[in-house]
Amino acid sequence: MTRRIGCVFFFVFVVLIVISGPQAAAQMTGAPTAGYKREPGMPASTVPAPLREIGFDQNLDQLVPLDTPLIDETGRAVRLGDFFGRRPVVLVFAYYDCPMLCTQVINGLASALGVLSLDPGKDFEIVTVSFDPRDTPATATAKKAVYLDRYKRPGAAAAWHFLTGTQASIAGLTRAAGFRYVWDDQTKQFAHPTGVIVLTPDGRLARYLFGIEYGPRDLRLALVEASAGKVGTPVDALLLYCYHYDPMTGRYGLVIMRAMRIAGAATVFALAGFIFIMLRRERAQQSTRHPAPGTAPSTRHQAPRSYDLGHPALPLRRLDDGFTR
Repeated sequence: MTRRIGCVFFFVFVVLIVISGPQAAAQMTGAPTAGYKREPGMPASTVPAPLREIGFDQNLDQLVPLDTPLIDETGRAVRLGDFFGRRPVVLVFAYYDCPMLCTQVINGLASALGVLSLDPGKDFEIVTVSFDPRDTPATATAKKAVYLDRYKRPGAAAAWHFLTGTQASIAGLTRAAGFRYVWDDQTKQFAHPTGVIVLTPDGRLARYLFGIEYGPRDLRLALVEASAGKVGTPVDALLLYCYHYDPMTGRYGLVIMRAMRIAGAATVFALAGFIFIMLRRERAQQSTRHPAPGTAPSTRHQAPRSYDLGHPALPLRRLDDGFTR
């Protein structure tokens, strides 16, 4: 038993060495986000001109202008700050007559939101702002109706806002958010990046999620981080320890060393519990075999035994020199 316990302690020692490795060894997994990518050796001049001007500048931890005047889908004059203050906000830039990318961006967001257990209006707000000054409350209302029919979570109608604004308001907000777009005269459309932005309740840019599809895990973790832990569960806090936001990909990647530390700590606790149980069991067995000092021996008398020598009806009587009937 002692040898087995020694082996277990040696294993625990090895695990502790592994999980206490240097932080510099941490690695993150995750694939790069989709986008326009030049092949090796491809000159920049061959990239379409509009695509050279668009993109996201990640102005992390910077405030957006909450006093920006806008118009909501009902035609009411609002300010951007009207939708901040209590909950994190998912901000989407999309113009409502976009024939392709904007629709895919909002479709991807609606799909991810539909999977989340978080509730709109209670845990977060959604603000969609058109960057086309020609959009009107009527086009905003039509767009909102489409997505409320798709995202039927209770509270979505009051928590998802579709806004329009003047060119000045749009330019100031998109510049602060790092959303770079251009008008393409050849196609008569806007060229723009794809992605959504998660902001803190006080209006700071917290996380950028790129592409047209967003993992529910990434979106949830971004909302939990932006809320400073006010949204989500203790499990989310544990996941945030194991997953780290990578600005290069706009996703959360697994930090290998942190995950190994969690697994190693769980192993150590499990082994410690096993050793404790085994030691208690061994002590209990020893106390049964060897009574504690000072314990009085048993005074019970056993009944005299009978020895059957062929006459079962006659009991044996013991004499000094042998047995007789």
